[in-house]
Amino acid sequence: MQTVEERVYRLEKVLEDFILSVGIEFNKLYNSQMRTEAEMRAFKEEMRAFKDEMKAFKEEMRAFKDEMLEFKKNQEEENRRKNKEWSNLAKKLGTLYEDLIAPALDSVLSKYFNCEAILEGQRMLRRKKGENYEVDAIAACKDKVFMIEVRSTPRIQYIDEIKEKSQRFFEFFPEFKTKKLYLILGSITFPEEVIKYASKQGIYVMGWRNWDYMDILNFEEIRE
Repeated sequence: MQTVEERVYRLEKVLEDFILSVGIEFNKLYNSQMRTEAEMRAFKEEMRAFKDEMKAFKEEMRAFKDEMLEFKKNQEEENRRKNKEWSNLAKKLGTLYEDLIAPALDSVLSKYFNCEAILEGQRMLRRKKGENYEVDAIAACKDKVFMIEVRSTPRIQYIDEIKEKSQRFFEFFPEFKTKKLYLILGSITFPEEVIKYASKQGIYVMGWRNWDYMDILNFEEIRE
């Protein structure tokens, strides 16, 4: 039978081993927690640095966007200035159709009239029984024909003249009788009263839209 001393010794040994084991596990847990806290601190620092970088990046992008907007604005102003100069030169040289109307005609006819021109002609002259009939330009597609008159300084009286002139169009150009006739007055810019009067008469006006591009300026007002 074990003596009291032996039993006490065994209990002390077991307790010592238990304390040692608990101490080891506690140290492991403590070290693990410390590593986790250190990792969390490092992660937070990285996130803070990342946020600072993103903030700086956003500020750079905002500055870049402002620069691009300013560049675009300056470029648009420069283009408008060049368009004005080019228009004034074409007006002096008498080449409004060649330099302004013709280059934009295909896109305008396609955009507004769903028309792919199969014929375009400038200064179309016909003679009949000793009478001359000249149109500044004609464009035709499958089911439409366009009588285009160009004026350097558009006035209301020109609207009436074109309207009257168009009454004899098929008389001198009978090959287009199967097509619907559309009238276009082309120029650089138009006074508002001329646009309104042309719209009432069913005549489209084609000129600079805000000096950005050549366009039909009253399509919606005449739209059928």
